[in-house]
Amino acid sequence: MTRNLASWDRVARLVLGSLLIILAATGMVGVWGYLGAVLVGTAFVSFCPIYRVFGLSTCKEC
Repeated sequence: MTRNLASWDRVARLVLGSLLIILAATGMVGVWGYLGAVLVGTAFVSFCPIYRVFGLSTCKEC
């Protein structure tokens, strides 16, 4: 897996994913909020499979 996420993209995914998980855990959103785990996971591995499919990358040095 080649990195395709820039630092700002990773931080945004981590924040948004964590927020979705917290909202789901507190019952403010439905079970779909746990999909935030996908965002958190992609932030940790610096790779987004959807970006790969469409040939996108936010990582300039990669």
